[in-house]
Amino acid sequence: MLLAEALAPDVEAAPETAPDTAASAPAVPLSYRDRSPLPAIGTTPPVPQPGRPPMSPRATDTAALLLTGSVATLAAGGSVSLVLLTLSAVDPADLGIAAGGGVALILALAGLVSRLGRATRDAQPVTHHHTYNAPITQTSYTSHTSGLGRTRNTSEGR
Repeated sequence: MLLAEALAPDVEAAPETAPDTAASAPAVPLSYRDRSPLPAIGTTPPVPQPGRPPMSPRATDTAALLLTGSVATLAAGGSVSLVLLTLSAVDPADLGIAAGGGVALILALAGLVSRLGRATRDAQPVTHHHTYNAPITQTSYTSHTSGLGRTRNTSEGR
C-alpha cells in the first residue's frame, strides 16, 4: 500500500470491510497524474520533426504544385520512353514513311483550308439593305476584358 500512496496521494484506500469492492478494485492505481508545474522553458533542445517543415500557405501551394507537376512529367516521360523503346525495333525507312505521312496530311489540310478561305473571300458579298420610314438610333457597344476577368462595356454612337 505504500507504493499506491506514493504514486497517487489523493486516492483513498478502499475499505477492507467491504468484500465486494476490495476484490474488484486493484491494489495499485492504474493511472498517475503528475501535479508538478510545467517549466516555462525547457532544457531539451528542439528536435527536427518528421515530414515537410512548416511553411507559408503560398510556399505550401507552390510545393504542392511542383510535386503534382513532377508526377505529370513522370507519366509523360514514361510514355515517351515506351514509344522510343518500341520504335527502336522499327526499320528507319518505315519510320520515315510513317512520320512523313502525318506531315503530308497536315500540309494537305492546310492547303484545303487556304483554298476555302480564298474562295470565301473572292465570293460576291450579299448586299443586305433595309429601308425605314422612322427615325433610327444606332448604338454599338465595345467590350474590353482585362486579364483578370474584369469586363468594361462602352457605348459609341449616342
